[in-house]
Amino acid sequence: MATYLELKAQAEALLRQAEEVRKQEVAEVVKEIKAKITQYNLNPEDLGFAAANKKANKANSPAPVRYIGPNGEKWSGMGRQPQWVKDILAEGKSKEDFAV
Repeated sequence: MATYLELKAQAEALLRQAEEVRKQEVAEVVKEIKAKITQYNLNPEDLGFAAANKKANKANSPAPVRYIGPNGEKWSGMGRQPQWVKDILAEGKSKEDFAV
């Protein structure tokens, strides 16, 4: 019967072997995919990648500026009020006076 250390070494060797086979298979699949893309003249939009990127970019883009403060400060109107907004409200002015 094999010892724990022998079995562990065998398992590690199998994992290394499996990783090498995976790398070879992935390389072959990528080669096949590239050939099909060239054969059919496909672009990212055809594969659905451009639409996903546009959605991701839109989600990460900053909100549009809705207010500009007396010193050029910008605020989207979302989130916590910046200090300049608190100051103008304390002075009795309306933030709508600073709407873009």
